Amino acid sequence: MTENTTASTASTAATTAGSGFNPGRVLVTGGGSGLGAAIVQGVLAAGGTPVVLDRDISRVTGVKAFEVDVSDREAVEAAVREAAETMDGLDAVVTAAGIDRCGALDTVPADQWEKVIGVNLMGTASTARAALPYLKQTHGRVVTIASTLGIKAVGDATAYCASKFGVMGFSQALAAETAGQIGVTTIIPGGMKTRFFDDRDEQYKPQDDSRLNDPERVAEAILFALSQPKSCEIREMVIAHAEEGSWP
Repeated sequence: MTENTTASTASTAATTAGSGFNPGRVLVTGGGSGLGAAIVQGVLAAGGTPVVLDRDISRVTGVKAFEVDVSDREAVEAAVREAAETMDGLDAVVTAAGIDRCGALDTVPADQWEKVIGVNLMGTASTARAALPYLKQTHGRVVTIASTLGIKAVGDATAYCASKFGVMGFSQALAAETAGQIGVTTIIPGGMKTRFFDDRDEQYKPQDDSRLNDPERVAEAILFALSQPKSCEIREMVIAHAEEGSWP
């Protein structure tokens, strides 16, 4: 685990969810780029204090960040503990770290297939578990990031679909067992204009970028969920481009 006191910048900061709302101390996995970076900017714009966990923090500037592979449970536990102690607690956690490996089940190497599960599902669970003691003290919130491919499966995406269907089930179960103690929201985004697709083979890249949503819009939805009063929970939210192809 490597600490860096810089944080990422995004070209457009997400707007605040409501006048006077401050999200407080928010830990964001995958906060070094893409959706995670947009969430960091949204938290900053709303007056909050974000902290980033990411395997690549080279583009992060302005806030505390830790270089962590979220599939490494022990590293996650150490980073969450240090982040929480540094900020004297946590008010929210957003698990935006995610990867994909496209291809038929018998063509994707087993270690890469399992890595998707390790980052997307196990990383989500490890981060939430490590943050629970701090969130229970503040009646804080966990926001998990699923996908439209967590509610509708497609071929050549067995690892990603398994991980995101798993995030859906994990989040619902966590909400049930922590009701009244913390809040749990699952965000279900469609495709976004991020670097997520950069390392894919051409056949698996979006053919029409105009149907990808801006990550800032998704970040705004997350800030809206975090802005709810303690007696109100947004449990699940689908947010996608108006012409999203993977939903419904």
